[in-house]
Amino acid sequence: MHKPVAISSLSKRDTQISIFLIGLMFFIFGFVSWANAILIPYFKIACELSNFRAYLVTFAFYISYFVMSVPASYLLKSLGFKKGMMLGFWIMSIGAFIFIPAAMGRTYSIFLVGLFTLGTGLAILQTAANPYITLLGPKENALQRISIMGICNKGAGILAPLVFAAVILKATDSDLFKNLAFMSGENRNIALNELISRVIEPYFYVGIILFLLGLAIRFSPLPEIDTDQESLESTQSNASKKNILQFPHLILGAFAIFLHVGTHIIAIDTIIGYAGSMQIQLLEAKVFPAFTLAATILGYIIGIICIPRFISQVNALRICTVLGLLFSIGILVSHGMVEIAGLKADISIWFVVALGLANSLIWAGIWPLALDGLGKFTKIGASILIMGLCGNAIMPLVYGYFADLYDLKSAYAVLLPCYVYLIFYAVKGHQIKNWTF
Repeated sequence: MHKPVAISSLSKRDTQISIFLIGLMFFIFGFVSWANAILIPYFKIACELSNFRAYLVTFAFYISYFVMSVPASYLLKSLGFKKGMMLGFWIMSIGAFIFIPAAMGRTYSIFLVGLFTLGTGLAILQTAANPYITLLGPKENALQRISIMGICNKGAGILAPLVFAAVILKATDSDLFKNLAFMSGENRNIALNELISRVIEPYFYVGIILFLLGLAIRFSPLPEIDTDQESLESTQSNASKKNILQFPHLILGAFAIFLHVGTHIIAIDTIIGYAGSMQIQLLEAKVFPAFTLAATILGYIIGIICIPRFISQVNALRICTVLGLLFSIGILVSHGMVEIAGLKADISIWFVVALGLANSLIWAGIWPLALDGLGKFTKIGASILIMGLCGNAIMPLVYGYFADLYDLKSAYAVLLPCYVYLIFYAVKGHQIKNWTF
């Protein structure tokens, strides 16, 4: 039986070890999640998919957060953090192993089951890790700790597509992709089977590593912290509350998470296509997502240095949401070719890159505000916030709809109401403690 300990009783060493272990988990979150960037075009070719079916990779992966986050909170309440995290890694391991029969049969539907299973494991881990790191130390430093986690996550996001591309792609593949259309049925099947079989070995090793990481977390010195501990003030204010829907600042925060992750994924996943509309070739355009992620990491570093020493975390959140709105307006109204970092492009694309900076501290700013005062409702509250990650699945589709209806640049207008709402939450929404106005 797990024995939760009060956060205040942890030594400095225990806290530092815990932050390191959770940082490792965030690196793994990022590595597994951002590998989808290379899997989407790869599956499109190898499984002969339409654009819509190819983007089911993202949908199958992120919709699991919506479906599984609340069950994950009850699982964590029953098992505790460490056993729950172990189970999350093991479920992810099963998802990785599902890729093996999927590749052997070149069956896309089985790949989607594997991706959903990977996402399910990640939903459990995210539901555990985010409140854990939020509560692991002084409340006023929460954004700083989450920023460190963000660097781990986005650093893995830069590495993952490069590593997977190096493992599953060959120098001769450009010629193979061109010749596929001209191959006969049997030769084509042989070539496609060889292509898809390349994911077997890397995902076999990924499955083993995830299984071992689950064991490592289970027997690590990571303390089983007590997230249900309430202050006297929280106990009194929560005495009449029977369910999580009675915490408006949490529910409004979950919608803020939905919009935030949606704006973030739009800034990263659409920028190559937007560069293509400026006649920038893929070989050059592929660096733009890395620029956006680098801008995000820069924001994390600024947050770690400045918060709370020079600026409070709530003011950092307000500044970032306002910057997001200003940069979105910049995308829509700016025009004219400029050359930056050796790349000649319309200046508006650099406002898309700048969204990486604006988005950097929003996730970290929302979490401590949304979980504030939840006490015994913390685990279920964290699961509600994690459900908001399905914005990664929904918002790109909204952008794509308007891109088809109008054009790629005009479609960025979908960002405006998102940032307006995020500004509202940063200024007023997080202070709303009951539904009566």
